[in-house]
Amino acid sequence: MKRFSILLAVLLLGLAASATVLASKDDMDITRLTNSLNQLSGSPTLGGYAQAEQALARNAIASLADASSHERPHALYMAERSVDQARAAAELAAAQARLAHLSREHDQLLLQRSQIDADAARKELEFQRLQYQLAQQVTARLQQQGEEAASQAQAAQAEAERARRLAAAQSRVARAARHEAALAAEAARAMRSQLQKEADATPPAHEKHVTEKPHHDGGR
Repeated sequence: MKRFSILLAVLLLGLAASATVLASKDDMDITRLTNSLNQLSGSPTLGGYAQAEQALARNAIASLADASSHERPHALYMAERSVDQARAAAELAAAQARLAHLSREHDQLLLQRSQIDADAARKELEFQRLQYQLAQQVTARLQQQGEEAASQAQAAQAEAERARRLAAAQSRVARAARHEAALAAEAARAMRSQLQKEADATPPAHEKHVTEKPHHDGGR
């Protein structure tokens, strides 16, 4: 009887020790899962995502804490999967948010690029318009210069024609003057010749006196 009592006491101690070990293991699993979930919820990059999944994981951890020894393996499996699912959902949501942010940035960059292209096209159009205006101004100036040159050429041609006519008139006047001078010289020569002939035909005055004196005496 005493030996049976000792065996029963040892068995009860073993059962108590096993229960303590199981309880300790339960506490370690709950602490591990709780810490993992708290780390997820406190993450600055992941904590704001998968709030529903995180709530389900906390419920699963609470169910693990309330589970009996028979239900504990399944409850532990569900709690671990719930925590893993919450983390995976948070990472997926964060990646999707990052992708959406990058997509918005890409769209913004495309918009900026299109605005830059439009601005460049507008500036190119403005540059071409200025070039066209400059070409028009140069053409107008060259045309004006051409017209002025043509007008100057016409004026020079008219001046040359007037000079030619004046030179021709002066040449005619000079020829007429030379002709008149020649006529005057000829008339002067003819007059001198006539005077010379008349002078030659008239005897000197003393010869006339000598000739007439004997005639005067004879009459007497």
